[in-house]
Amino acid sequence: MKAVPSPRRALWINGAVRPADDATISLFDRGARDGEGIFETLRVYGGQPFAWERHLERMVLAAAELGFPVPPAPARLREGLGELLEAERLADAVARITVTRGIPGGRPTRTGCWIEAEPVAARLWSGARRGAARAIISRRAFEPGALGRYKTTSRLAYHLAREEARAARADEAILVSPAREVLEGATSNLFAVLGGEVVTPPLSCGILPGITRALVRASCAELGMPCHEEHLDRRRLERAEEVFLTNAVQEVVPLAMLEGRPLPARAIGERLAAAYRATVARAARDGGAA
Repeated sequence: MKAVPSPRRALWINGAVRPADDATISLFDRGARDGEGIFETLRVYGGQPFAWERHLERMVLAAAELGFPVPPAPARLREGLGELLEAERLADAVARITVTRGIPGGRPTRTGCWIEAEPVAARLWSGARRGAARAIISRRAFEPGALGRYKTTSRLAYHLAREEARAARADEAILVSPAREVLEGATSNLFAVLGGEVVTPPLSCGILPGITRALVRASCAELGMPCHEEHLDRRRLERAEEVFLTNAVQEVVPLAMLEGRPLPARAIGERLAAAYRATVARAARDGGAA
């Protein structure tokens, strides 16, 4: 099974950088057969992966809690990412690390593991690049379940929501539970400004504990902005003064439109976007730590 669709790219796979047309995993790997994989996606700025320790800590914790074999050591993965960035001549990039549960039956079971990297521009939302990001609310009710807080490779429900967004010429789809409770974006965490206060759905809803989400909450505290977790229903979201979305690739994205309705303000989201960029700049001086 080919690990990536494009033969023009290289990957770091199971310890070596290979051209994509030589990068394969076994069809018996549980990641290929059954979607039993976990991954982390992160930004690389000037050759330095941002918030590397946070991302790898989340991956290692997920592997332990989900019963995966021990993945490669974070130090080895960091070396592998560096080798791949050098081979692809990338300094500013989006990187993804994927670890699977491997082929069953052997002792010890070895994980499958690969790293991809691509230019940032290929991954940025078109609306965000123009400062006019748009989102819709998915028409398909979503329940994250017990695995919603993990970044697993079983992504069909999320991808279907993204296809809804593309069909509507929007950048992102907001996921809502059968009880009409707002959860998160298909690839992002969500914040709303209500009555001048920043609110975000609680992790107890089963949503992803986003690293950018945590950094934004820390910035709110530093800037003296009231920010707390709060259950949101769809009606309250649609009355919000501002809505902004966060993830490691897009950073902080204030929405211009939600469900076709222009949002009245973006000032708080833009201030937090600037604070996030300042955090990235500080981390670059410190070797990528956040």
